[in-house]
Amino acid sequence: EQLAATKAGRWQLRSRGSFLVLRELHAWERDPEVLSACHKLIQVVIGDEPEAGMENLLEVTIPEELEERLRDMDREEEEQRRRDREGTAR
Repeated sequence: EQLAATKAGRWQLRSRGSFLVLRELHAWERDPEVLSACHKLIQVVIGDEPEAGMENLLEVTIPEELEERLRDMDREEEEQRRRDREGTAR
């Protein structure tokens, strides 16, 4: 996650074939939390580079309403994983 935050780090991930490794990980991984992290990293690796001035994602100011929506999405994802775990435990 930290490596993908900077333009240079994203370049390193792309140039070293990390997408292929992530694709293979995604194919066999069963842990929902690892899969979620894998999905998010894949989006960063294959996505377009941010516009000028936003290359370091750790320094980007996120509008409060967007930040709240992202937190809500994370909570919903975690709640779905919890329900899935409870469903398989029965």
